[in-house]
Amino acid sequence: MNVAGFPLLSLITFLPLAGAVVIMSVRGSEAVVAANARWAALWTSLIVFGLSLVLWVDFDPSNAGFQFRETLSWLPAWGITYRMGVDGISVLFVLLSTALTPICILASWQAITSRVREYMLAFLILETMMVGMFSALDAVLFYMFFEGVLIPMYLIIGVWGGPRRVYAALKFFLFTLAGSVLMLLALLAMWYRTGNTDIAAWLQTSFPVGMQPWLFLAFLASFAVKVPMWPVHTWLPDAHVEAPTAGSVILAGVLLKMGAYGFLRFSVPMLPQATATFAPLMYALGIIAVVYTALVAFAQTDMKKLIAYSSVAHMGVVVIGIFTVNVQGISGALFQMLSHGVVSAALFLCVGVVYDRIHTREIARYGGLADRMPAYALAFMLFSMASIGLPGTAGFVGEFLVLVGAFKVSFWLALLGSLGMILGATYTLWLYRRIIFGTITRADLLGILDLSPREIAVFVPLAVLTLWMGIYPSSFTGFWDATVSALVLHHQQAMTHTVHLAAAGMMR
Repeated sequence: MNVAGFPLLSLITFLPLAGAVVIMSVRGSEAVVAANARWAALWTSLIVFGLSLVLWVDFDPSNAGFQFRETLSWLPAWGITYRMGVDGISVLFVLLSTALTPICILASWQAITSRVREYMLAFLILETMMVGMFSALDAVLFYMFFEGVLIPMYLIIGVWGGPRRVYAALKFFLFTLAGSVLMLLALLAMWYRTGNTDIAAWLQTSFPVGMQPWLFLAFLASFAVKVPMWPVHTWLPDAHVEAPTAGSVILAGVLLKMGAYGFLRFSVPMLPQATATFAPLMYALGIIAVVYTALVAFAQTDMKKLIAYSSVAHMGVVVIGIFTVNVQGISGALFQMLSHGVVSAALFLCVGVVYDRIHTREIARYGGLADRMPAYALAFMLFSMASIGLPGTAGFVGEFLVLVGAFKVSFWLALLGSLGMILGATYTLWLYRRIIFGTITRADLLGILDLSPREIAVFVPLAVLTLWMGIYPSSFTGFWDATVSALVLHHQQAMTHTVHLAAAGMMR
């Protein structure tokens, strides 16, 4: 439990399920059920977000260990225990999950008109799975939440998505499930080795050097799909294009971070020798993702697909930062994950605004929107600038720190990583120019309406976060500085120990 003996993390994790029960109990006409489901989901998600702010206030940044810990006997004969807790790496992603959920519900207020109750149920269940995944300190619990995310997301895409929604949902489900089977085998091997499933204990365990490459590859198969890394990224553009707007927001904002979080929670700290061995491979995959997907983005005619490919490129930068295994690189990766969660969510919401009005995402169908939608043009400009890493916005800090960390490893790594950022600026500015500037040539755009009060309420918190992270980044980096420093020190000590063992073997 935490200091006060109150199971705060469990309450934050499972309270959305209580809201789901309330929604299921609603009776009446279809219109009444839909209205009550919307309000119940919104109020539940806002209460959960309010509770999660306690983590922000009471978290001790100087403590590198896990805080708000909860333990409950579950399957003691098998060494499996219900354990929850957060450290500097995970705490802000809990907050990101709880912050984006009410935004997604508000963004869906008018866009979703069929099966509204089921839609809101899916989002509340999804929130439980996301928060639980970032809070779990037991490997079995982590795996259950990690895989549990698939079910509500599959339904959100497959039921409320576009014309090819079933294909996109199946592709998303099969890609992510296939990789996770290998991760399950790795977790079983680690349980067999240690006799428990305590993640905190595993972080202090030295797994055999001969075992580490196989564990690393098994984790890579799962986490690479979730990031997603090239070449297992092909499910993402389809999922984004077919998903409803709020589905794309939560997919880009939170679900893509689960793979990178897995690398930071399992691969890097638990398998230091394998991490060092496979680092060049991870750099290569990250660079290919950054450059290749940026080039592919130039060829897109669908706004959502272009932003989806930009997400792959941004997450490629995250992978490079993680596997530098230095303080600047990992801090930059974490900041990039947070900023991408906010900025990409906002960009998908920007696409959703015009799609709700014109019902097309084709770039060629737009142009000159600044004349009719000045507030929208301003919001789109802010998030576009943040996406390309303009100083003073959220996107700059993470990319800068990753480049510093990459430069410490290799000049060429930093140079190649920066190429994707230049390409990203090019296609993002091209998209903005095509949509916002120019002259309106289509009659249906002449009567298009600017942002409504509800849409402004959706964008304002994201805009505030975008500027706050860019102007005062230490208020975020301070949460993980101690944890990241401890992780890097642990890795360095493990590598030094390996060198000493190798030297001793040679002397014999």
